[in-house]
Amino acid sequence: MTMPMRRRLALLAPAALAASSGFGAMKAASGTSTPAIDLPADFGAHPASRIEWWYLTGALDDTAGRTFGFQITFFRAATGIDRAGGSRFQAAQLVFAHAAVTDLAGRRLRHDQRIARAGFGIAEAATGRTDVALRGWRLSDRASSAAAARRYHAVASSGSAGFAFDLGLDASGPPLLQGDRGLSRKGPNPEQTSRYYSEPQLAASGTLGLEGQAPFTVSGRAWLDHEWSDSLLDPSAVGWDWIGMNLDDGSALTAFRLRRADGSALWAGGSFRSAAGAVRDFGPDAVVFTPGRRWTSAASKATYPVRWQVATPAGTWSVDALLDDQELDALASTGAVYWEGLSALLDANGRSV
Repeated sequence: MTMPMRRRLALLAPAALAASSGFGAMKAASGTSTPAIDLPADFGAHPASRIEWWYLTGALDDTAGRTFGFQITFFRAATGIDRAGGSRFQAAQLVFAHAAVTDLAGRRLRHDQRIARAGFGIAEAATGRTDVALRGWRLSDRASSAAAARRYHAVASSGSAGFAFDLGLDASGPPLLQGDRGLSRKGPNPEQTSRYYSEPQLAASGTLGLEGQAPFTVSGRAWLDHEWSDSLLDPSAVGWDWIGMNLDDGSALTAFRLRRADGSALWAGGSFRSAAGAVRDFGPDAVVFTPGRRWTSAASKATYPVRWQVATPAGTWSVDALLDDQELDALASTGAVYWEGLSALLDANGRSV
């Protein structure tokens, strides 16, 4: 199945915007059966947390058999500014967004970015339900419960980048709580955690338009991550690698690692949910990313692996980029340049799974 591989070169700049005071590290509910995530309330934003994102990506096919990738990500960052008694123009919360379309036939990645302070109907992140928007881009959940009948709506367009999409996305099952019932470790220290759930195997359908073409019908599968945290990553972490793969049999694979400057793994994790719904969580020493073929960006001069071997307790696969040049320059919003793109998951015999 074709789904995203994400490799960030730098930690997200919004995390550094928050003052160290006013935020508490997340604690696990150790020894209890209480999930770290409370749905449906946690579908919404958590303005008291330092950094949060909703990350939606997927693979789409049109009626002519062409394949496209898409991505829309919203970030919310608390700045640490106390707006109590002050002006509404004080930037207590910032909202950032990235959107992209991979056109395999045209061998091109189209992408755009946006940023604004929250409020004034320009940038909003609702609490209690999924509804985040920034200057006409939007991701929302039309359902109000944690049951399986959730339907998301994602819309984004960019005249400068030459793309527009309008997609409905139907959940195929309950949200996948990552880590320990939704509490996901991101480093060797217990406070280096996030709240994290995924919505794999979303059935996507709608329209996609590219520059010079009328919108056309597309359908496929998508993946949604929602994650929020109060604590910064370990100081020795300079970036991370991540995959979210919807397998053809209905199962879902998550794998990630945080890496040091020398390329070694500082921390790792992930999960595998079978088509029947059984979930297996991966320990930090059980996931190994081995880079293979590399590609160098003419724009940034950065070099990225575009072929990987990923070994997990659920199996070992290769991850192959379907287009080498899927680098996103987000220096004007989150301050990062990173590779994120449509990739194929292959078994030991080179067959797509």
